[in-house]
Amino acid sequence: MMESFRIAAGEDLTIRGDFHAKSASPDQPLVIFCHGFKGFKDWGSFPYVAEQLAEWGIAVVRFNFSCNGVGESLTEFDELEKFGRNTYAREVADLTILTGWLLEDGGVFSARFDKEKLFVLGHSKGGADAILFGAGNPLVKGIITWNGVADVNLFDEKLRRQIAEQGVGYIANARTGQQMPITQAVIDDVDRNRDKYDLLAKVASMPQPLCIIQGREDYVRLVKGAERLHEAARESELHWIEAGDHTFNTRHPFAGTSPQLEEAIERTAAFVHARCT
Repeated sequence: MMESFRIAAGEDLTIRGDFHAKSASPDQPLVIFCHGFKGFKDWGSFPYVAEQLAEWGIAVVRFNFSCNGVGESLTEFDELEKFGRNTYAREVADLTILTGWLLEDGGVFSARFDKEKLFVLGHSKGGADAILFGAGNPLVKGIITWNGVADVNLFDEKLRRQIAEQGVGYIANARTGQQMPITQAVIDDVDRNRDKYDLLAKVASMPQPLCIIQGREDYVRLVKGAERLHEAARESELHWIEAGDHTFNTRHPFAGTSPQLEEAIERTAAFVHARCT
């Protein structure tokens, strides 16, 4: 069962999401799923992942960050101006708005999950969002990363020079052929908040457990990053997905699951349920 929703996030911003649950049980945990850079809630396997976790007795919310560049179409980057000014600060603010809305007494879904069993899951860059929002947050019981980053700085020196000289730089989207803009505000957010956004320091001090699910065949920097997060974390478990690439061997549009994706889903469900007993 899936129900869609929209939340105003200030200015001209909207958080669009979907709530998945197999039952209306007030005892089931809730996982908030954060997509990554150049990602969106309806990318490839993400709807399937939510459906499968629901089969495991876990309610799931997948959503689009308000400045992820995907608007009313839900599947196309039709708001590139917003993408160009998207920051971690904006994404953490979106998570704060979304979580407050979900937990509000009398809210649309508030009686269909246990408020004491809230988890945040992030894929790729979304893993950073999950840590930045969840670490030390008393509302969050546990954090899960899927092929997550260990460093918030995703921008090389060539792009930084282009932005400094022209006010905007561009990253190619190989799938769509679009040139995705990045403005100085995005760079400033990363540079001015280096200590605040230090993911290794965050996991080292946070009281919540961290579950790291990482494909062996992912990008080298992410494979090494998973090891660094695991070594730094106060309490963590690292699960290697053998032969797993960055999207656990699935593509967009979704053409079917893979053994690697199924293992990632099962590992996630096991972690959530183990922390709820």
